[in-house]
Amino acid sequence: MRLLHVVPTYLPASRYGGPLYSVHALCAALAKRGHEVHVYTTNVDGPGVSAVPVDTPVDMDGVRVSYFATGHGRRLYRSPAMGAKLATSIAGFDVIHLHSVFLWPTAVAAAVARRCNVPYVLSPRGMLVADLIRRKSRLAKTAWIELFERRNIERAAAVHVTADIEAAELAGLRLRAGKVAVIPNGIDAQPGAGGHETTDAARTGRGRRVLFLGRISWKKGLDRLIPAMAQVPGTDLLIAGNDEENYTPVLKALAQSCGVAERVRFLGPVYGLDKWRLVATADVFALPSYSENFGMAVLEAMACGVPVVVTPEVGLASTVREAGAGLVVEGDAEAVGRALAELIAHPERRRVLGRAGRKAVEERFSWPMIAARMEALYVDLPGGTQASDVRP
Repeated sequence: MRLLHVVPTYLPASRYGGPLYSVHALCAALAKRGHEVHVYTTNVDGPGVSAVPVDTPVDMDGVRVSYFATGHGRRLYRSPAMGAKLATSIAGFDVIHLHSVFLWPTAVAAAVARRCNVPYVLSPRGMLVADLIRRKSRLAKTAWIELFERRNIERAAAVHVTADIEAAELAGLRLRAGKVAVIPNGIDAQPGAGGHETTDAARTGRGRRVLFLGRISWKKGLDRLIPAMAQVPGTDLLIAGNDEENYTPVLKALAQSCGVAERVRFLGPVYGLDKWRLVATADVFALPSYSENFGMAVLEAMACGVPVVVTPEVGLASTVREAGAGLVVEGDAEAVGRALAELIAHPERRRVLGRAGRKAVEERFSWPMIAARMEALYVDLPGGTQASDVRP
């Protein structure tokens, strides 16, 4: 199949974290299955632009990535050059996959795909959540839904979500998708991401560690996690991730008021092998989010054999519970603290939970397996490519 993925920005190794990593990994896995995979994106990189060519496609792991400059309306990733390319090229693709909502590239690509009768899949990537909409730009996002997103979703050949909780949020907004496909993100084995049994030696001489890895944002529940550390004496909390909301000073003040400031360490963003080593040497991974459509960092911790503590609002919570990979607890600081204290106090239980998590990842979340499921979705779309045209 000839596939086009439309993404607002495409810098997999950058500050943007989980969703972008997942999009690129999916595209690369589809390319390995023999598909011709293209990506249209912008050169936006935070407040600036990335040093990428905008006049020729770039090969990234077998994926042809075309970058386009943005114009007026940069906050919405508006790109007249991308719009012109979409208008002349979409008819030549079998399936279009859109990876955002509330942004210009998705609205334009969906409109062109409808005009050209090319089926498209829309992945909201966790942004169609009622609580998030209420908390941030409610009026603007509500208006955008009525102007663009409702039609984009209702006319999509399928809406792709990564967990049942995201599908429920979609239904709660009364957005009627014709087909909703639940396909999780995947994960690749990484050097240095060894099993939990191997990490005891790496921790020799260190105190116990609870790890948070992700964006430093209000939605991640760090205001629950930091007070919870008062119930886990002798244990450090490591907070790793980028902070685009300038939320760190608020969290440091909270740690001070809770009497745990000396045991809370802000590491900033970590990437590559440094990230995997950090995860593998944690005793417990914690993500007490208010809203999390999937939770890529949870999957990474499970891959390393590290037990996890999550709230029910995390998309992977049901997997954690079913696999026995950790504890799913309510979001108040007391409940989170009790769960952390219980696991820190029982090394053997941590090892059992860690092994179960790693087994679940190996059996259910490899990228070749996820790409095969996505391919099957594309084949089944109305007007899509026939199964006989797809490599087995």
